[in-house]
Amino acid sequence: MAVEIFGDSARGEEYAHARLVVEGEHVVEADTPPGMAEPLAGLTLLEAAAVPGETLAADAVANALASVFTAAPRQGRVAVAMSGGVDSAVALLRAGADAVGVTLRLWLDPAGPSAERACCSPDAVVRARETCHSLGLPHVTLDMREAFRDSVVRSFVDGYAHGVTPNPCMRCNGAFRFAALVDFSRRAGADILWTGHYARVVERGGRRLVAQARDAAKDQSYMLATVEPDLLRRVGFPLGGATKDEVRAEAADAGLAVAGRAESQEACFLAGGDYRSFLERHGVRSIPGTIVDESGSVLGAHDGLWRFTPGQRRGIGVAAPEPLYAVRADPATNTLVVGPRESLGVRHVAAAGRLHVPVTRAEAKLRYRSRPVLATVEPVEGGFELALDEPIEAVAPGQVAVLYDDGAVVGAGVVSRAGA
Repeated sequence: MAVEIFGDSARGEEYAHARLVVEGEHVVEADTPPGMAEPLAGLTLLEAAAVPGETLAADAVANALASVFTAAPRQGRVAVAMSGGVDSAVALLRAGADAVGVTLRLWLDPAGPSAERACCSPDAVVRARETCHSLGLPHVTLDMREAFRDSVVRSFVDGYAHGVTPNPCMRCNGAFRFAALVDFSRRAGADILWTGHYARVVERGGRRLVAQARDAAKDQSYMLATVEPDLLRRVGFPLGGATKDEVRAEAADAGLAVAGRAESQEACFLAGGDYRSFLERHGVRSIPGTIVDESGSVLGAHDGLWRFTPGQRRGIGVAAPEPLYAVRADPATNTLVVGPRESLGVRHVAAAGRLHVPVTRAEAKLRYRSRPVLATVEPVEGGFELALDEPIEAVAPGQVAVLYDDGAVVGAGVVSRAGA
């Protein structure tokens, strides 16, 4: 049965509109704006997605194709998640001549000052598509803006409103992005999904687990720790054995325009903006409360607990003979506890999550850039507890505890409690 689909795009005062009639995997009619390199009628959806065009026209066609895109399964085909940067471009190069690129367009704060540096922005989508088309490969854009805002951005705002420090990138990868991308890989008839992350997948105890990359400086296994192990049967990280310099050189040798592209931002939806002003604009109320020392003596006042994270020194606004740091927040009493730096260390952590394989000892990372610390692991209902061999500073509820054994991620959970 034939289906009529529409897509449009606007940039400033320019507008383009595309109308396609699709039957099965073929475009049977195509009314496209000027600027497409060739007619689409008679092509498969896979072939149509590989036709380049001027930005506005290509946007309109891509927006039409996204809702109906499908392709028959083909052995060896790889779907590649494209961010518009150099890493995913090299993953695409390595995927071969039957690869298909896909980019998720996610919601960005319109008040952010540098949306062009964010992954999944409109400009990133264009760069990703142009990279695919320059290699003669199809590219599909999935508009996930509203779903992303509901699932990731709302959780970020709610977390701060309730006195925790969430990690939106972990939630995006673990509960949102990879599920959508793996689902697309099936629609595209691909055997596997590849991304440009610096990580590996290993087999451990009959399960596939995320593992650390060769390049320790670029390792992203922590950020991927909450990806469902079941999804990893359809996921690969082709850059896991490469260094960043090697990847840039490979892109330059291939003549890719993104070879020198700067790194994208973390917490991309902020679009380069300050998270505090973002939270204010999205309804997190500033409720004044007290600042106390560890004995409970009142030292001053704060204008909102969510403005402080454990380990923070600046902005406390309390005069003292020694530097004071935010030690912990108590949302129940709206109180900020401050103390000297030695008070920041914690040795006991509780996390809500799971162990992917049984372990009693593991290396624990409590922040993306923190060094791992050996810990004794005790499984509990709904998660695990850690007794750290040495203290870690500034552990914040809402962040993610990731456990490693011989380089593999063997567990992950959201920190619910941390203390000495």
